[in-house]
Amino acid sequence: MTQEQLAEKLHVSNKTVSKWETGKSMPDYQTINPLCHELKITIHELLEGKADEGSHSYNNESQVMDLLTRIQTLENQKNLLLGLMLTITGILFFVMSNFIHGSAVRDFISGVLVGIAVGESLIGVYIMAQNIYKNLS
Repeated sequence: MTQEQLAEKLHVSNKTVSKWETGKSMPDYQTINPLCHELKITIHELLEGKADEGSHSYNNESQVMDLLTRIQTLENQKNLLLGLMLTITGILFFVMSNFIHGSAVRDFISGVLVGIAVGESLIGVYIMAQNIYKNLS
């Protein structure tokens, strides 16, 4: 089966499948069961990268899926927190910039703080929006 055929069956891009194959990323926890079904392997075989020899086979794959779901949830929460922290820091820099003015140097520092504030806030909002969009799809 080609990457493109597998991608079509799993409703992902062939670039995503390529990243899985090269080890640059792992499948999303919601994709693991369908992926294992398509490849006719167990979750353990997928995670280990080799066929089971029978001695270390997981009997309860629902526990593995539960663990993967928890990991994904924690990662989503981490990304959301990062975005929130960047946005708040950006707002704080903006507030600080309002207290610094009076001379050319202070005005320059104030302008730099405003630039950093805008940049951090935009990055924070982007990270949060990307995380929310990812959770909705």
